[in-house]
Amino acid sequence: MGEPGRVFITGTGVISPLGNSTETFWTNLIAGKSGAGPITRFDVSAYPTRFACEVKDFSTEGIIDRKDARRMDRFVQYAVAASHEAIRSSGIELEAIDRARAGVIIGSGIGGMETFEDQHAALMNKGPGRVSPFFIPMMIVDMAAGQISIRFGLKGPNFATVSACASGAHAIGEALRLIRAGDADVMIAGGSEATITPMALAGFGNARALSTRNDDPPRASRPFDAERDGFVIGEGSAVLVLESEAHARRRGATPVAELCGYGASGDAYHMTAPCVDGAGAARAMRRALDDARLPIDHVQHVNAHGTATPAGDPAEVAAIKTVFGEHARRLAVTSTKSMTGHLLGAAGGIEAVAVALTLARGIIPPTINLERPDPTCDLDFVPAQARTQTVTAAVSNSFGFGGHNVTLALKAVA
Repeated sequence: MGEPGRVFITGTGVISPLGNSTETFWTNLIAGKSGAGPITRFDVSAYPTRFACEVKDFSTEGIIDRKDARRMDRFVQYAVAASHEAIRSSGIELEAIDRARAGVIIGSGIGGMETFEDQHAALMNKGPGRVSPFFIPMMIVDMAAGQISIRFGLKGPNFATVSACASGAHAIGEALRLIRAGDADVMIAGGSEATITPMALAGFGNARALSTRNDDPPRASRPFDAERDGFVIGEGSAVLVLESEAHARRRGATPVAELCGYGASGDAYHMTAPCVDGAGAARAMRRALDDARLPIDHVQHVNAHGTATPAGDPAEVAAIKTVFGEHARRLAVTSTKSMTGHLLGAAGGIEAVAVALTLARGIIPPTINLERPDPTCDLDFVPAQARTQTVTAAVSNSFGFGGHNVTLALKAVA
């Protein structure tokens, strides 16, 4: 049965700006396509940023009953749809497992912001009697996990993680720990976010966190480039099915990859800015590698947090150099946010899926729009085009406002 405590990724589900299935997402990701375009959901003429990475052509048809869908915020709909695909792709027969030992953790940085804005408008314009009785259960962050649990009858550990842009990665890491501890055999874990809304766009924009390259949205997300000017907001959900090795073997599952390490830390530094030297990020990476018992020279690939912010990118590069030393020069470091935009609380989920598929398929996604590298960002960022390369071990970084740092370590299935 192999070494104890191993946890496998056996299924994945994706709702994203690059497509609403794992395969469509992956095809567009390795093709270097951008999900960015003009915002279509509301009038953005007065905003400094007028584009985003929206989910396109999303429908709950055939997945969620129409009445139930009306009682879910968009971020919950995305999570349920992604979970539906993840469970299906894993081949797991829910009726055949002990669902008291199957749980759900879905992270979100903000939760039901669209619902909050809509219901606040109803309150202001029509009075308190017009606020929906479903307002609270539609809005609260834990409801993605709750609805997935209800829909699939999963009665094990069930909760949400909230740590800004590290939320999805925290969810996956905590699910790993629960399985290792023997508290669950199966966990549905990932992140979901749907904050392309008027207030979120105004808030991030007024904080000068967003790119304002309105004349060319597909080229706006520019991680590690000298001309980067902020991140591009995205949305969506990505979910993994995690299983203990014993459970996966018993039912004859074919794993996508092994989730082998989880490290978390706090910067204790600033509300929104990272430590300049990346010390907090470095601690998270070291802890993940130690947890996975992975020597640094066994790692070939890093999926960087890489948001394209002026402060964040060089701090992450400094952290990678601190942890990997000379081996940092041999790493293929990529930022898939150059294509997906920044999915905030869902970023850790979608990037874990990308790393798992890299391990399974031997293709490293590119960092697009890297045309004039920042001199302080001098690693191999796989610019412009995907690279065919066997990868046996990789890490994925997620860092959030408040100084939250998470690193996940993954290995190819031997």
